[in-house]
Amino acid sequence: MLLFLNIIYVLLAVAMIALILMQRGAGAQAGSGFGGGASGTVFGARGSANFLSKSTKWLAVVFFVLSLLISWEVSRSARKPDADTGGSIMAQVPNAPASNGGAIPNAPTGAVPAAPSAIPAAPAPVQSAPASTTPAQPASAPATTPPNTTSPAG
Repeated sequence: MLLFLNIIYVLLAVAMIALILMQRGAGAQAGSGFGGGASGTVFGARGSANFLSKSTKWLAVVFFVLSLLISWEVSRSARKPDADTGGSIMAQVPNAPASNGGAIPNAPTGAVPAAPSAIPAAPAPVQSAPASTTPAQPASAPATTPPNTTSPAG
């Protein structure tokens, strides 16, 4: 049922695209590429525009109704539990072939390393050497000036 609805859905989408592209734009005269003058058509001068717009409208209505129908069908089939699994999701997981007959594997034998007793200290940040060969005062140290002990005469 769902495959049939999907095929109809795609055909409706293609038909809507074709009808929308055949419609005449506002002053674009795009419909003349499909057969010349509009007055010589089967539907008359304005008949083709009315026919195309009404057809597009009804195709769009059917398209949206079909969209709702497909989504309802998918959600309804997703809620239906399987009869053989009893509705359990874990029962649907396939069993992997095990070499020991399906038993849970044992923990590896041997000594388990002990956890560290203290958190190691963070390494000190490395400062890069200045580019010149003469030693320079670090940039973070403030410039030292002797304190002014004399008061200005005034």
